[in-house]
Amino acid sequence: MSKKINFNIPSDVSRITETLQKAGFEAFLVGGCVRDLLRGEKPKDWDITTNANPEQIVSLFPKTFYENKFGTVSVVNESAVADEDETLKNIEITPYRMEAKYSDKRHPDSVSFTNNIENDLKRRDFTINAMALNVVSGEIIDLFDGQKDLKNKLIKAVGNPMDRFSEDALRMIRAVRFATELNFKIEKNTAEAIKNKAGLLDKIAKERIRDEFIKIIMSANPEGGMEVLRETGLLKFIMPEIEEGFDIEQNKDHIYDVWTHSIKALKHSADKNFPLNIRLAALLHDIGKPKSRRWDENKKDYTFYGHDVIGQKMSVRILARLKFSIKDIDIISKLVRYHLFFSDVEKITLSAVRRIVKNVGPENVWDLMKVRFCDRIGMGRPKETPYRLRKYESMIEEAMKAPVTVGMLKVNGAKIMEITGEKPGPKIGFILHTLLEEVLDNPKLNTIKYLEKQTGKLSKLSDEELKKLGNKGKDTKEAKEAKEIEEIRKKWWVK
Repeated sequence: MSKKINFNIPSDVSRITETLQKAGFEAFLVGGCVRDLLRGEKPKDWDITTNANPEQIVSLFPKTFYENKFGTVSVVNESAVADEDETLKNIEITPYRMEAKYSDKRHPDSVSFTNNIENDLKRRDFTINAMALNVVSGEIIDLFDGQKDLKNKLIKAVGNPMDRFSEDALRMIRAVRFATELNFKIEKNTAEAIKNKAGLLDKIAKERIRDEFIKIIMSANPEGGMEVLRETGLLKFIMPEIEEGFDIEQNKDHIYDVWTHSIKALKHSADKNFPLNIRLAALLHDIGKPKSRRWDENKKDYTFYGHDVIGQKMSVRILARLKFSIKDIDIISKLVRYHLFFSDVEKITLSAVRRIVKNVGPENVWDLMKVRFCDRIGMGRPKETPYRLRKYESMIEEAMKAPVTVGMLKVNGAKIMEITGEKPGPKIGFILHTLLEEVLDNPKLNTIKYLEKQTGKLSKLSDEELKKLGNKGKDTKEAKEAKEIEEIRKKWWVK
């Protein structure tokens, strides 16, 4: 036992430990919540351990659920205080337990309950997570100098690190994740054991690896986490493709190799607190460079033609392997594919911006801009000037405005074919554009009743006549578009 320390424990938590103790059982806060309390941080969850067995725990609380072989009972807290704090909604209570061998390198083959909290703490992963707090007395059980390691900012395995990682290989990524999130170092012997056992990650479900990797990427210091993953050899079993960029020299426009540039782009995405899709796109945007790099004898420099296309295909494979959702894979790979787009606002045409909006999707185009900025900062370039930034925003708004298109009409090609009996072909498009010309002149005509009636009349015209009317509608649309674009640019104070 360490000396008594006073903590501000929520009443919903202390009520549970007091209930267990009044029934004659021991009860301690354990694991991450004790670590966070000692650091002066608000715990992300509250875990309690006790010498009561699951049936005894269930009998003491009015609303619980217990559906696992590890003996963990979740107490559902419906008090008014809990309604204000998600961490207090469900509080987990686990009996002291010991674990048998880990045949699958992830889960114990069996667990058994024990009356000795020391046995329970010995099975835990890292010293900073292997402390128990008696809420009533304020005393801490710290068998492995977890408080000392907290003070020294060290991630250190409990006992023999080779044994800990042989039991559960996911602990190796968790070590990196804790080091990244807390800005700690991994203790020397623990780091050496990770290097020795890194290959065991192949036995871990990709979904679990993905979840820990996401936590590293979403931390405030993901570039540091990526460096540790590479140094410990874990990255080879998570995302070996990104490591291929290490020491790959780029062309004269770059001061960093591909690896350094990529993690500096990732750093900027974290500095700006961008969401996961942007962070992963920033990390992966140049993933295709090592495979596309060629020496150009005329330029006396390297080229990376097509690395965006290669990168899109590689991103799809990488993210699918890590079991990301189809939606995430689609968005991230598109951001990688089109990341080169915003390079020079003075050369980009509005039609090109429209194509990029169409390709990446209107809902993703602002994220594409953010990836582009991460790319630029990752090159060691200064931030965009206010004018350039406004020009980017202006052109995107212009492109997304899409002032008038056939898509705004109350009838579509299928309906026209139904009315006219025409088969798919150019004539359907001619009719649509002719209808569009009328609606441009008088928006009130954009009704199903009028357009269906007009479609019947237009279907009797020849293709040549329809084409002429359609081109007139296109010219009208472009003139109206030019007027609206002029107004948008005035709004952004750009030319």
